[in-house]
Amino acid sequence: MRQQARRCSRSGCANAAVATLTYVYADSTAVVGPLASFSEPHSYDLCEAHGHRLTAPRGWEVVRHEVDPDAILPSTDDLLALADAVREAARPTVRPEPPPPASGRRGHLRAVPVLP
Repeated sequence: MRQQARRCSRSGCANAAVATLTYVYADSTAVVGPLASFSEPHSYDLCEAHGHRLTAPRGWEVVRHEVDPDAILPSTDDLLALADAVREAARPTVRPEPPPPASGRRGHLRAVPVLP
């Protein structure tokens, strides 16, 4: 199933989103940066025009991180990094050997650590 491109969050705008707007209320800062990987409930996806025209309330600072249009689509490096992460997660884990029993046998029972 193909994922549809996200649209600008502004009312009435049907353009594709290229940037994400987030707020840091404690610092009175609005941050406009590259499109986030996932749509978050407290962020807004913006098209290029709305991302450039964004203004913030008086006393707030707007921090803009330039959006590289080529960075919107996944690069081969991103795909290779994802493939490596999946391979790493699929590798079987090596379980440590239980420690040898202590010398001076005290009985026929021994404690064996429980492994996850």
